[in-house]
Amino acid sequence: MAGLSRVVDVLLVSPTASGLGGVARHVSGLAARLEAAGYRVAVVSSENTPIVKVKGLKNPTFMLSSMFSALFRRASVVHAHNVPSCLAMRTASAARRVLTMHGAYAEQVGFLHGSLVGWVASRLEKTALKWADAVTAVSRKTAEFYRLRGVDVVYIPNAVDVGLHVEGIRLGHPQVVYVGRLSREKNVAMLVEAARRLQEARFVIVGDGPEKPFLEKAAQNLSNVVFTGAVEHEKALGYIAGSDILVLPSVAEGMSTVLLEAMALKTPVVATAVGGNTELIQHGETGVLVDAGDPDQLIEAIAHLLNNPAEAKRLAEKAYQNVVNQFSWDAVFPQYLRVYGLG
Repeated sequence: MAGLSRVVDVLLVSPTASGLGGVARHVSGLAARLEAAGYRVAVVSSENTPIVKVKGLKNPTFMLSSMFSALFRRASVVHAHNVPSCLAMRTASAARRVLTMHGAYAEQVGFLHGSLVGWVASRLEKTALKWADAVTAVSRKTAEFYRLRGVDVVYIPNAVDVGLHVEGIRLGHPQVVYVGRLSREKNVAMLVEAARRLQEARFVIVGDGPEKPFLEKAAQNLSNVVFTGAVEHEKALGYIAGSDILVLPSVAEGMSTVLLEAMALKTPVVATAVGGNTELIQHGETGVLVDAGDPDQLIEAIAHLLNNPAEAKRLAEKAYQNVVNQFSWDAVFPQYLRVYGLG
């Protein structure tokens, strides 16, 4: 990676480029593919740009610090991920500006932080979309959301490496795993409720976030729930590979990289029927979809797959083939090169 080099082919700007989050996995995977193809790449993210690590201030401070970092860089393409990267996209010296939306940004901000903050986010979002020469979205639902608002959007899905060889980590049998940020929209409390009613299974919750203290308190009397905290990506994949089911109980979701990784590892998946989950999962064919507000349905789906391993294996095998055909980096990477004007 070009690191501090001021002249590159592609400058990637993202609030995060490491860790378990879907945006981080997408950006790091894209950077790796670009470098393997011989392009000079630099990444501006919170990992190499000063931010204030206080809830509510991380994204605003990243916007400002990344803007100053990008001000001194030149690139053929600057590729920003989500609205907090838009000022850097605007100030970098580049022939082409690309903005990728990983969900309905302002709506998600409003859900998490209230209507006033959501309104401010919507004004910034409209401006950011105008600054971009090209806008992409990682799910069809997100693409359609912005098209209905008059934005010309190219759908390019998230991608994952296939053929992963990962040693499974098993803490119990059977084992159910969640991997991701512990924040309100991920609705992990519903998974804790499932653990309360399916105590024969071990529930492993991998990740960290603002909801962790609340979730730990909710699960304090449950011996079948394990919180691992934040772990390296390779270890997170190990928990997925060692589990009988991966569950994603979100109330809002873009295009989940964790679901793709589970499918690539042939771990059966259960997820709520929201956002990009409905694009990744064909109910009863490549996984199981449940209503986001129905814990009974979630519990029934988990119990059914645990009690029917042959069916779970069938779903996982078909999901794996779908990932290979549509969501591998081999399938997705050329689409970005075309948007960049490099392919």
